[in-house]
Amino acid sequence: MNYWNPPWKSSRRPSSMSDASKQRPKWRWLRILGTTITCLAILGASAAAVVVINKTEPTAQQVNATRKSSALVDTITAERGTYSPQLVVLGTVEPAQDITLGPRISGQVVELSPEFIPGGMVSKGDLLLRIDPSDFENAVSISNSELLQKEALWEIEQARQRLAVKELEMLQDTIDDTNRGLVLREPQIASIKAEMAAAKASLERAQLDLDRTEVTAPFDAQILTQSVNIGSQVRPGDELARLIGVDEYWIMAAVPIRTLRWIQFPKTSEDGTSTEGSKVILRNTDAWGPDAQREGRVARLIGTLDQQTRLARVLITVADPLGRESDAPPLILDTLIETQIEGKEINDVIRLPRDYVRDQDTVWVMKEEQLEIRETQVVFRDAEYAYIREGIEEGEDIVTTTLATVADGVGLRKITDDEESNEETVDSDETEETTE
Repeated sequence: MNYWNPPWKSSRRPSSMSDASKQRPKWRWLRILGTTITCLAILGASAAAVVVINKTEPTAQQVNATRKSSALVDTITAERGTYSPQLVVLGTVEPAQDITLGPRISGQVVELSPEFIPGGMVSKGDLLLRIDPSDFENAVSISNSELLQKEALWEIEQARQRLAVKELEMLQDTIDDTNRGLVLREPQIASIKAEMAAAKASLERAQLDLDRTEVTAPFDAQILTQSVNIGSQVRPGDELARLIGVDEYWIMAAVPIRTLRWIQFPKTSEDGTSTEGSKVILRNTDAWGPDAQREGRVARLIGTLDQQTRLARVLITVADPLGRESDAPPLILDTLIETQIEGKEINDVIRLPRDYVRDQDTVWVMKEEQLEIRETQVVFRDAEYAYIREGIEEGEDIVTTTLATVADGVGLRKITDDEESNEETVDSDETEETTE
């Protein structure tokens, strides 16, 4: 079926579509133009606001007024005198007498002393153990019998000699000098003497072996180890026990070479006067507590350096190391111990704590309420103090407070009792600014 479209309807519709397409780009450009104008207006308003604010802001003015202030410091007074430096090093406890006890004969152990145990204390001559003496008692009896026989033969031979002397007197003119010794039985006498001397030596040897069945302490000692018991078979070369002398211990201290000249070693002068070694204070906080200490003496310098540390070794002696005759705490072998050696006296120096000697051996001095940085001559330093020969005078105030500004002429003021010692340090000159 065909439908008829009016001519007016078919010709009007295409013209309206073309008009709408022409109007769309025009409105797009209008929107862009409007957005641009709005942004420019906002930027212009912002710029105008900034200009107005800058023109109306108050201006800061420099006031030519300064507040003078001084750094609050603590000080100490320098005192010149004679002081003994303290050399604090580590040392190792070693025994002065240390032996491994062994038997000199073979046999079976039949008796032990009650003190013959690890940690036991024995005195010189105390019996430690006994080896079965039966065989040695028999040997003494046999040797004694042989000696008695030889002595009897000696008596008989002497009687024969006396008889030979009487016969020689009757035959004096008929016997020459060559045969005179034979007549007087001199060879027989010499032989009997030799046999009798050998018998005496044999008896002495048997008696000595019998005495050696009793093993005694060679000195006052402590038994560290015990290696035998009753019934043990021993022979020369075996180890019976290890004994440590208790009269004296040694401390082997490692000391820097540069400090040796301040240590006093024992010496005897030509007139016989003896000088003791430096006094030594020993501390072992772990074993003795913080307040306990012991005393010793420097004995001698060991002539070689330690190959690992390259430090010199100094021998220190300590009497009664186990405190048997006093209430002193006991030393323990092979432990490291703090060793404080009292050095030789240093005359005419000022002693300051090491912290108060600054970089390059300088010291801060307060003079006329100003800071002076002094160069000094430090003679020696120990663990706590520096000993100064030159650069500081007695009675001067040494600054002990750390300063924020360090320069000659900085103003200083001593902290009084009314001021807090922890007040912050301020600069010498401080500029203040005020605003209107």
